[in-house]
Amino acid sequence: MSSKTRTAWLFLAPMLVTLLIVAAWPLGRTIWFSFTDANLNDMGAARFVGLENYFGEYGLFANPNHTEGFWLSDWGISILNTLQFSLVSVLLETMFGLGVALLLNQEFKGRALVRAAVLVPWAIPTIVSAKMWGWMLHDQFGVINAILQSWGLIDAKVAWTADPQYALWTVVVVDVWKTTPFMALLILAALQTLPKDCYEAAHVDGVHPLRVFWSVTLPLIRPALMVAVIFRLLDALRVFDLIYVLTSNNNSTMSMSGFVRREMVDNGYMGYGSAASTALFLIIGLATVVYMRLGRMKLSEDA
Repeated sequence: MSSKTRTAWLFLAPMLVTLLIVAAWPLGRTIWFSFTDANLNDMGAARFVGLENYFGEYGLFANPNHTEGFWLSDWGISILNTLQFSLVSVLLETMFGLGVALLLNQEFKGRALVRAAVLVPWAIPTIVSAKMWGWMLHDQFGVINAILQSWGLIDAKVAWTADPQYALWTVVVVDVWKTTPFMALLILAALQTLPKDCYEAAHVDGVHPLRVFWSVTLPLIRPALMVAVIFRLLDALRVFDLIYVLTSNNNSTMSMSGFVRREMVDNGYMGYGSAASTALFLIIGLATVVYMRLGRMKLSEDA
């Protein structure tokens, strides 16, 4: 081993040790607990049960009541809720973020002030923004209902965060409002690095702006766009705080992280909750691999 390699490992050692302590060790313990019947009230009495928490009679991927399908179980519903939330919110945030970034990339008076103002929703802590929206969406005294009624768009007040018909999509709207600036910021950073000569040549040749966008801008920012989407997708798949604050333990909106929290904290089933947490980890990992494959981006590819 060369001296440069030894020096590199020496500098990496503190980071690797820290990562082992704060990530690998807890993950390993969670995986181990998923193979036991550990209970939060008496962790010392935990017994090894193998795959019982996954495929047993009452496991995650079993049919708990033998009368309903897997996707109607609480765990199945939480998977569907999380996938719906993630796909719709990330798609909308990417589209709106791209539009906002293209606007902010233009030269106009007060651009710096507008850029700062756009970031405000993203800068607000999630808990704070969720409580703020919860008050505005309240079915009795919320300002949203008052405005919609005054405009004649609704006849009666709507329980946006309690009615299963609207709850999940209400959460999606709030998340799009909060996280679109994040996507816009990442895409804007990519737009700022594009060479100006391509656009000058297109302008001289009289190329239509839409064609310039599809043929020049989009291909050039594609790597940055893919990175932004994967960051946001990973964050969306493990969503908990926004949904929990807005809708609490409502089954119609419960995410996979919410299911894990309910089983571990509310019910005290540490082993069962750890199995759900491990499954969540594997689902996120699978989603990442599938996305990278679909985007034809290799994990080892240089930026």
